[in-house]
Amino acid sequence: MMIEVLYCGSSSACFEIKGQSPYTCGSAYTVLVDGVKKTEGETNVFSLYGLKPDARYRVSVQFASGEEENFEIATVPEACCINVKDFGAVGDGIHEDTGAIQAAVNFLPENGRLLFPDGTYLLCPVALKSHITLELCEKTVLLGSARRERYPIIPAAAVDPVSGKELPLAGFEGLEQNAYQSLLQASFAEDITIVGKGTIDGNGQNGDWWKDFHSFPAARPRVLFFNRCKHVTLHGVTVSNGPSWHIHPFFSEDFSMLDCFVTAPKVSPNTDGIDPESCDGVRIIGCRFSVGDDCIAVKSGKLDMARKYQKPADHHVIRNCLMEFGHGAVTLGSELSAGIRNLSVTDCRFHATDRGLRIKTRRGRGKESLITNVLFDNIRMDKVLTPVVINMWYNCCDPDRNTEYVWSRSPLPVDDRTPHLGSFAFRNMECTDAEVAACYIDGLPESPIDEVTLENIRVTFAKNARPAVPAMQNFAKEHCRLGLYLDNVRKIRIRQVRLKGAEGEKLAAAHYEDIETENFEVE
Repeated sequence: MMIEVLYCGSSSACFEIKGQSPYTCGSAYTVLVDGVKKTEGETNVFSLYGLKPDARYRVSVQFASGEEENFEIATVPEACCINVKDFGAVGDGIHEDTGAIQAAVNFLPENGRLLFPDGTYLLCPVALKSHITLELCEKTVLLGSARRERYPIIPAAAVDPVSGKELPLAGFEGLEQNAYQSLLQASFAEDITIVGKGTIDGNGQNGDWWKDFHSFPAARPRVLFFNRCKHVTLHGVTVSNGPSWHIHPFFSEDFSMLDCFVTAPKVSPNTDGIDPESCDGVRIIGCRFSVGDDCIAVKSGKLDMARKYQKPADHHVIRNCLMEFGHGAVTLGSELSAGIRNLSVTDCRFHATDRGLRIKTRRGRGKESLITNVLFDNIRMDKVLTPVVINMWYNCCDPDRNTEYVWSRSPLPVDDRTPHLGSFAFRNMECTDAEVAACYIDGLPESPIDEVTLENIRVTFAKNARPAVPAMQNFAKEHCRLGLYLDNVRKIRIRQVRLKGAEGEKLAAAHYEDIETENFEVE
């Protein structure tokens, strides 16, 4: 096996075991540092903590199979490490520590590390700055205040009174709009790192964030929001109970999320795990998600914002992740009006999500909402209701969601509001205990999907499968054990696909130009 260093900072490091098995490597292992046992596991991604800055270490990974990997790492130097309690933070979960934490951030020198010892630090929003590291010890919790009035409202943009230039500051769900300040927020900053085994808890369940939020004067905050930032790394931390989305990189570059855990109750509204929006260079590797909405949702804005900035989502890598609950494991859209390109989803496991690989768009997203050079490969799914969904009739999150323009099945004129989807390949997937459909792909009659390839895929349906809606559409019908459904796809390629337990028509294809099947088997 080969081991790659994903990240090495001043006090922690993250590694990836390169193998063939998604998420776990198939052999337990023990990790020794300078001959001393530090951790053990079986996932493809593991981490080390408690390292000293500017030091060299010998790392040995010993596998139960008898294999062994040995290598050296060198941590980076830092200016200093400061304990947040030196600034008056209490960490008892009762006293609010916002002022102390903000002061510590403000006075932390460049390339400094702010250490949060074990404790619960009650806080309201804190603004981060460039060239700093926050480290959360294992029993540390940064707990968001439940009082909404303590969250300032950030304007969508501020206008320079001299030049008249607009400075974009806030956005949510594909629009520039006023928003409550997120618990940890940075704008126009760079080189920010948050590491450790501690937790950042948005505390959404104890405020009113999950209740009647449509009446709020501004969009709900996220737990972490990075607006137009560069070189941000999250390593090891748990992020939980977001007021809305948990992590929202927004028009940012070089964003890494490594060996993290994002969790919220299944019933919590719109608590997506991470939604990188119009970002370039995103790595999500070795992470685990269990949330109330999409685990990962890649976005590039709605039509007006996309026209204004023309910033697609580009160069995204999602690998060796585990998605346990959520509406979609990995979703593209629906706010993708500037397009998505150069994205790979590989070596992942999905468990009990409603949908696995999910692409959603609709009329009104615009002609620039192109998705190109996207790879889905080596995925294992268990108890995922519908493993593959491409839905060009998505009917949520917009005022006109229920209008005839969105739901009409008649071909409408193609104009600058009409989205287009290119070619998609889904390869090397093993899906057990599906319930609703093996795949559900539904294009627009006036803008069919160019091509879909399903290759080396096996789907087994659960014996106790229950009917449900495979995609969120107007007038959607429930299905149960539906095989392959494809409508308005120009070219269909089905190779080495096996279905077990499907009922009714095994391949329902309509409005296509060319279809090819090779070794398509139904048991």
